[in-house]
Amino acid sequence: MILETLLYAQAQTSPQPQPSPIGAFFPLILIFVIFYFLLIRPQQKQIKKHQEMVASLKKGDKIITSGGIVGTIQKIDGDEIVITTENTSLRIRKNSVTSIKK
Repeated sequence: MILETLLYAQAQTSPQPQPSPIGAFFPLILIFVIFYFLLIRPQQKQIKKHQEMVASLKKGDKIITSGGIVGTIQKIDGDEIVITTENTSLRIRKNSVTSIKK
């Protein structure tokens, strides 16, 4: 009786076909593509735009820093700039400039 039950159970379980490796990784590939177009690519464009803006800084430009300081560029010295705000001169890094005020 036990032997018949085991043989019956073995006959009922047929071998399952193995999924293709590409089909198994398709959801992972799809998630990566979505992340690339929604997160990575826009961030790269924003970084490139900021680098172009920093490279175009010149004496006399009115700028806003990441700390919220508004000033006018008086001197550009390598990767640092000197700005004046009313009666104060400040030396800051070029990368801390967030925008050029028009």
